[in-house]
Amino acid sequence: MSWEAALLDVFEDLEQQAAGLRLVDRDAEVADLAAAAYTEVALAERAHASRGALLVVRSVGGLVLTGTLVRSGTDWLLVEAAGTSWLVPLVGVVSVSGLSPRADDTQSWSVVDRLPFRALVRRTAESDPRCRLHLADGSSTTGAVLRVGSDFLELVAGDPAPGERARTATVLVPLGAVAALRGGS
Repeated sequence: MSWEAALLDVFEDLEQQAAGLRLVDRDAEVADLAAAAYTEVALAERAHASRGALLVVRSVGGLVLTGTLVRSGTDWLLVEAAGTSWLVPLVGVVSVSGLSPRADDTQSWSVVDRLPFRALVRRTAESDPRCRLHLADGSSTTGAVLRVGSDFLELVAGDPAPGERARTATVLVPLGAVAALRGGS
């Protein structure tokens, strides 16, 4: 092999090494960008992509719901567990298993999915004010929702008859203390 051919082989080898290094750098950059992009994914977006999935939702206060994710929104989950629908605020969720690895961008969500938890509590109370609340401290209570404020609900404690909304024994419950709500107690 001539000196020139050997030199060309060295150059070709160096070019291949440089191309390999560029690929390694590109792969590292792609991995960094993917990791950075994932930091923008919210739990609500993962949940939204998981509708219909069987989940185990653990909430503050020790409540564990195993059921199907019927719907989800920006700060809530609607889980069908043992034939009962539970509205679970995300702020009270300790862990969720069974979610899809995918995520749905909030811009693709319906108007209902963008409603906040308090709006759903208000709508639930309008259709049937009776409910069962599981609270963050592990306790639960039944009653009728009178009104929903910006960060609390007014509950008439006990089990009033359908349509009854007596104003005795009214308890204010911060929405942040609600671990889960089941309508129609």
